[in-house]
Amino acid sequence: QVQLVESGGGLVQAGDSLRLSCEVSGGTFSNYAMGWFRQAPGKQRQFVAGISRSGASTYYGEYVKGRFTISRDNARNTVYLQMNSLKLEDTAAYYCAADLRGLRVGEQLMRALEYDYWGRGAQVTVSS
Repeated sequence: QVQLVESGGGLVQAGDSLRLSCEVSGGTFSNYAMGWFRQAPGKQRQFVAGISRSGASTYYGEYVKGRFTISRDNARNTVYLQMNSLKLEDTAAYYCAADLRGLRVGEQLMRALEYDYWGRGAQVTVSS
């Protein structure tokens, strides 16, 4: 059984930075492609960032490109989302997800239905 646990969420001011972590247990983390998604109240789930199993390929949603960075540490079974220059509209619950087949790269990482396991989410609230 694969489990994902997000941490690092919180309340910050606009312009601040925050780093989310997602620790994965079960299976072989280095085989998994990973993604971050977010969902604000009353809105659809939105792709934020994805990373291939080696870490060589990353992909970002247009609204976070240049501000957010996804990375992974396969020795620690952890994927990170560094969020800089946070905006009010970044307020959402952030979820990490694991694709066990792990073959996707680039834009393919956006496809939410191809992720097999999801965490419970970490709340990020950005205030003015």
